[in-house]
Amino acid sequence: MKGLKIGICQMKVEEDKDKNINHAEEKIRKAARNGSNLVVLPEMFNCPYENKYFPLFGESYPGKTTNMLADLAKKLGIYIVGGSIPEKDGDAIYNTSYIFDDDGKLIGKHRKVHLFDIDVEGGIKFKESDTLGYGESITVVDTKYGKIGVAICYDMRFPELMRLMALEGAQIIIVPAAFNMTTGPAHWDILLKARALDNQVYFVAASPCRNLDASYHAYGYSSIVDPWGKIVSQAKDEECIIYGEVDFKKIQKIRNELPLLKHRRNDLYEIRKK
Repeated sequence: MKGLKIGICQMKVEEDKDKNINHAEEKIRKAARNGSNLVVLPEMFNCPYENKYFPLFGESYPGKTTNMLADLAKKLGIYIVGGSIPEKDGDAIYNTSYIFDDDGKLIGKHRKVHLFDIDVEGGIKFKESDTLGYGESITVVDTKYGKIGVAICYDMRFPELMRLMALEGAQIIIVPAAFNMTTGPAHWDILLKARALDNQVYFVAASPCRNLDASYHAYGYSSIVDPWGKIVSQAKDEECIIYGEVDFKKIQKIRNELPLLKHRRNDLYEIRKK
């Protein structure tokens, strides 16, 4: 397989949609200039992460945001995983990631399957389902580098979804995400390493930077983790671009030496009713 360099744009998201779109374009261009073949944006990169903004910032496909992504992918000759945006589809709104190939063609989209409805005492309360609909599909796309799985934020907490991507051939799983200051410090690194290890994939998580002027404070710490659980590259909480190389030979080596996917006992995993 060809070499793959990934760039993650950990960007600041504000209350101005046009400004966010233009800022994302600047970051993508910079990542491409620095040799990225695939560029990843954060969850809700064109919209503040708050229920009241999702209907206001939402757009149908094709729209202003996705047109920018498609045009840039073609002009720069790169793959883009467009973080996520609020997608309007009739009366429904979804948290959706659009994926474009290096010809600017839409090769897949992922609607967030598991919605972030939580209430942590003394921490954070949020209910995405107040405004967003549930996705119904597992997303694995074919690229010239191999198969890539895409999910969004809370999805990564569900190992069944991640495992199905690996079983469909994904060697890289990319998750635009916006963990907060309650869940991020507690769970972020653990989840990223666990999902990389149990599926023997490169696990790529892209967060917005922390914006203390916003109502929702993202954790940051965008990361690339290899299939041995080693952090290849990691941001802190500020705005930046991080980079990492995918070693496909390493994926195969680890899967051969520690053949977890081959050792699965499907004959025992079915839940039987008593």
